[in-house]
Amino acid sequence: MELSKLKQFIFEASRNTYASEDKDIRVKQEDSSTTIEYEKEDWKYHDNYFGGEPYGGREVVFYKGKPIWMMVYYGWVIEGNNPNDVYGILTKALRNSEIEMPYRGPKELLDGESKYINELNGEVDNFYGEEKIYKGDTLLYVAKYMGGLIDK
Repeated sequence: MELSKLKQFIFEASRNTYASEDKDIRVKQEDSSTTIEYEKEDWKYHDNYFGGEPYGGREVVFYKGKPIWMMVYYGWVIEGNNPNDVYGILTKALRNSEIEMPYRGPKELLDGESKYINELNGEVDNFYGEEKIYKGDTLLYVAKYMGGLIDK
């Protein structure tokens, strides 16, 4: 499988799922988690997460029914800050991800006083990173993520 096609699908799936802000695609599960799915041709994306504050979850991409890639993530708003100051810029950052690093948001995004920063290490087959959101000089939010190809 070509890694460029995998990146293209992750890019498209992330824009059509959580980053889309479409609340109707979120399915609450019996275990209190939330699931979001996206499918196109031979590809399927499955995102399942727990919580809201803090939150944690995992994304899996399937190709022809076989799991081929995954990412795990965990994030939180720094105590004393308002989550409403965070999640608007976070979804905006996720909508503005780049095809070369479609896992979370771009390297940097400015939105008024808010600033999103994403530090990514590695490539689609094996990567890890951390994203942060600031309002002015105040750190509001941190999330860590890692992932890559599975079951090669």
